[in-house]
Amino acid sequence: MKLAQCHPLLFLVTGLVWLMLASVIGVALFLAMMLGHPLPAVLRHFHVHGALVGGVVQVIVGMMLASGERSKSHPVLFAAINVGTIGMLAGFWWGYTLAVAVAGLLVLLALLSLLGEALRLARTSVLSPPFHLGFFGLACLALFVGLGVGEAMALRLIPYEDIGQARLAHLHPTVLGFVTLTIMGAMHNMFPTIVNARLNNLLVAKLTFACFPVGIVLLITGFLLTQPAVQIVAGLIILAGTLLYAYNIGRTWVKAGRPRTTVSDHLTQGTVFLVICVVTGLLVELNYLWPTPNMQSYVPFGKLHLVAYTHLAMVGFILHTVFGVLSHLLPTTLAVERARSNKSRGPYLEELTGIVEQWRPVQVGALSLGTVGLVLVATLVFPSLAAAQVTAPSAGPAADPAAVAAAVREAAEDLLLTKVIVDLQLTESQLRELLPVLQNAQTRLQALDRENGDAVARHRAALQEVRDALLAGRSVSTRA
Repeated sequence: MKLAQCHPLLFLVTGLVWLMLASVIGVALFLAMMLGHPLPAVLRHFHVHGALVGGVVQVIVGMMLASGERSKSHPVLFAAINVGTIGMLAGFWWGYTLAVAVAGLLVLLALLSLLGEALRLARTSVLSPPFHLGFFGLACLALFVGLGVGEAMALRLIPYEDIGQARLAHLHPTVLGFVTLTIMGAMHNMFPTIVNARLNNLLVAKLTFACFPVGIVLLITGFLLTQPAVQIVAGLIILAGTLLYAYNIGRTWVKAGRPRTTVSDHLTQGTVFLVICVVTGLLVELNYLWPTPNMQSYVPFGKLHLVAYTHLAMVGFILHTVFGVLSHLLPTTLAVERARSNKSRGPYLEELTGIVEQWRPVQVGALSLGTVGLVLVATLVFPSLAAAQVTAPSAGPAADPAAVAAAVREAAEDLLLTKVIVDLQLTESQLRELLPVLQNAQTRLQALDRENGDAVARHRAALQEVRDALLAGRSVSTRA
């Protein structure tokens, strides 16, 4: 297959390559953190955006295109997604946020061009087309909201004090709104075909589609307004939709005779991890409702806990589902493209499926055990690891210059001083002198952010009342 002929298969394979590269970076970041020599913070952007934009989004695009005319080539779309992803990573590396914004806009325009294809797929749904059209419409809207917030952050249109809420409003519409809704919509159509059975219950599917959009809208509202109660109500609604979805998929699998194939194993285990992830997210939010006297969470929750929680979704749910889709679409697409007659296509498809099945224990087991292992590491190892990381790297002669430089870069990124530090071109001794000052400022800023967020949450009603009084021209007391 020529590179210029950008058929759906190329999107699927390229998305898989992006996922593999992002996984290598993620493993390197994790091992470096465990060994006490953190890598440059910019590699986190490489890991996250490479996996989500270059990997997951591109696989979803390939899946959509494979559902239509497989022989049609899409070179402009392929170039826009991959050049946009590379441009974002380059912008992050050099600290040029304008480049990140332009590259992100390129990806956004590429996805906008697929709206017609998404509408066509929604009209062919096994569910009632008007209902499914609204569902996929909300998924696309969530994607554009998430990318729009990302563009605003890249262009520095959002005040620094609101960056925390903006990151949540960038991540959750993109992952929970677009990726999860798209996967759930596709699963209701694809899974019955894969296991050769009818969907268990159409009414349960419609209830699922009713719960999730409401929950997501409420969740984003709770983030923007810093209202934990709203977030918890939203989490409960999302949990209800998740349980309905898991029940429907599980019952469909049981009615099909509990098939044990690579595809069905990936998809069913991904569904289980989705339930675990939603429950965990709800517990994380509840954990912050009962803060300790120093305004920290009731149960200590650190960086490694956050890594484990996010990877429950990314690896446990999303990657399991993506690998299941790839295990189904790659043999099918290859058989359709390479075998011209129905007589030769059947045996060739069986041969390709047999190759996929040979690796079933490795594929399924590695993803599931890796996700569970990361959670166990976060639960059992984190207290001692956190204590080890509280101490700043020594600025003495024995300190590793690379570790000092990495710590300076990480602190500078949190303080939005990355470009300033790079332009100064400081020597090694100057970096050693600067590091304690940056880390002290970083610690103070993080504490101030927490205190400000907690204070605003506690006094939001009173502040709103005073604001309304001032706008109405009424006098307020000095204390108010």
